[in-house]
Amino acid sequence: MQVSSSLRESLITGGKTASDVSEDISRHVENKPTQLWWMAFGVSLVLLGFGVYTMSMTLWNGIGMWGLNKTVGWAWDITNFVWWVGIGHAGTLISAILLLFRQKWRMSINRAAEAMTIFAVICAATFPLIHMGRLWLGFYWALPLPNAFGSLWVNFNSPLLWDVFAISTYFTVSLVFWYMGLIPDFAVIRDRAVRMGNKTRAAVYNALSFGWQGGARTWMRYESVALILAGLSTPLVLSVHTIVSMDFATSVVPGWHTTIFPPYFVAGAIFSGFAMVLTLLLITRKVFKLEDYITIYHVELMNIIIIVTGSIVGIAYITEFFIAWYGQVPAEQYAFINRAFGPYWWAYWSMMTCNVISPQLFWIKKIRTSLVATFILSIIVNIGMWFERFVIIVTSLHRDYLPSSWSMFYPTMYDIGEYVLTFGFFFAAFLLFAKFFPVINMAEVKSILKSSSEKKH
Repeated sequence: MQVSSSLRESLITGGKTASDVSEDISRHVENKPTQLWWMAFGVSLVLLGFGVYTMSMTLWNGIGMWGLNKTVGWAWDITNFVWWVGIGHAGTLISAILLLFRQKWRMSINRAAEAMTIFAVICAATFPLIHMGRLWLGFYWALPLPNAFGSLWVNFNSPLLWDVFAISTYFTVSLVFWYMGLIPDFAVIRDRAVRMGNKTRAAVYNALSFGWQGGARTWMRYESVALILAGLSTPLVLSVHTIVSMDFATSVVPGWHTTIFPPYFVAGAIFSGFAMVLTLLLITRKVFKLEDYITIYHVELMNIIIIVTGSIVGIAYITEFFIAWYGQVPAEQYAFINRAFGPYWWAYWSMMTCNVISPQLFWIKKIRTSLVATFILSIIVNIGMWFERFVIIVTSLHRDYLPSSWSMFYPTMYDIGEYVLTFGFFFAAFLLFAKFFPVINMAEVKSILKSSSEKKH
């Protein structure tokens, strides 16, 4: 009996050549912005403007403008911080880990995912800074610098300081990795601008490409550096959200003091990050007409990762309840009962519905390969992941050991406004990236044309 394996689906459709790749992706950089782009950019600027106003008022008057109280000292701000850091995980995972595993399907989506990582980490960094109050009076105290006030140093035993090191390192490596991948594509746009006689664009992209010439030795060094950066980035993907989880796990607050947090947070970060990548790529795919490069097969593979990480998150939720019961600590048991049936029950069950139930729909191939269903479910997943962080933080704090100190947290306009600010910045930055930078890695896509195109099949 003869056994034969079926061919994998094409990663690049439409019978593209290397010239087609350059033309299809570069034209979005060379053409003028469309009316739809201007409308989206205008909405982003409106959100950003409202957020800047609320942030300015908070910086001027202090964080008493927020809905915090003596019991709930962390709430909206830290929820958004952890949420945005999680969003930034998929970009580096797609770029670094999948590169090391030689996964070719990453090549059409890694550029946008890396850009999303950069912008998400910047959004996350705004919340700890604003939480300092009048940050210009002392933001530098978070840095381990010698000072004129004696031997006064930061507390190296604090996970909050570990965050400073982990996230700044993660941001730096991700930024270098992202920009290095752009250099060959900037050179392509430069060369096209020279042929079209556009001297200004040619000069700008020549500077951005550092005069890239594309010789054999240059490509060899480029690929070596890419592998080195991928090796550096891979442990960062796991360590950054592990350290963020230690902000909670190293405390003694019921509901936080648990060893499951590091893997649980990492899985949740990849879960939410891939959902945001899907949200952005489905819009980019439609608006820029990149259906031949971002195919249904790419969408299906990312949905499979969402199934896996969503299932891990669901197991973590069940494990938390089991350990609370098994440990027989009354305060811990009450914390979890309060999450499910206390005043914030609506947040808990929203989290469970969005994060545990909705991703299981992707087991159905028709839904997994549906662009409309994927777009809707990707948004639902990120809503659920925001609720997860809110539930972990607020429900663990609002009812402590002393019933006399119990209180509720209600966000004010200024809490919400600073969240809106990050959305305004994120989408404005992504729109600028999609307009002025090649949104797909042309060099890598060209390298798989022969092995992954319809013509080959």
